Amino acid sequence: MPAARPTTPTPPRPDTSLVRRARKVDRVLGETYPDARCELDFDNPFELLVVTVLSAQTTDRRVNAVRPTLFAAYPDARAMAAAPREDLERIIGPLGFFRAKTESLLKLSAALVADHGGEVPPRLDDLVKLPGVGRKTANVVLGNAFGVPGITVDTHFGRLARRLGWTEETDPVKAEHAVGALFPKRDWTMLSHHLIWHGRRVCHAKKPACGACTVARWCPSYGAGPTDAEAAQALVRTQGPA
Repeated sequence: MPAARPTTPTPPRPDTSLVRRARKVDRVLGETYPDARCELDFDNPFELLVVTVLSAQTTDRRVNAVRPTLFAAYPDARAMAAAPREDLERIIGPLGFFRAKTESLLKLSAALVADHGGEVPPRLDDLVKLPGVGRKTANVVLGNAFGVPGITVDTHFGRLARRLGWTEETDPVKAEHAVGALFPKRDWTMLSHHLIWHGRRVCHAKKPACGACTVARWCPSYGAGPTDAEAAQALVRTQGPA
């Protein structure tokens, strides 16, 4: 007889009160940030995939600044795969780590041409097989370019999920699954935007603006930063970091 296939243990159902609290927080953050969206500019799935790869270790605003020049020169995977390395390095030089990022873009574009006819595949399993594309990048592309729900566990999302008591996981994949169990799948993409926007503007890593936080009453970490309204308001950013 063939050996039995190992089964993946079913995670325990989350506590009902935690589910209610988490969903309330998401609703309030949605009201707080009605314009929440991906802060990387893009016109199509290829552009979003590229700018997400480029956003590592830099800021969205810097990536958005080089985007027009980059895609005017190399608008699709075939053009980028054939780009002279020195030209790509010159365009993305302001982002830092430009040699490594150029290498990533050349390999990524070549793989799209060779394996997918130059198109970005709309499936997680295919995306994570592309050079330089991890689960976080894949979920950004799926959620924002294809409308396929996904949770983007970046540093902001992971920090807030732990502060809010939704999970203790520090591993991004484990955190993704733990938080995903608290919400309907249809909410995953916007949930990611809500937490990332709040993390960039209010719930900072070193000094959260607790006294200006709209979800403070549901946060077990309240008091990690200034609770005085005036002192906290001085820490609030009107937009993400430059």
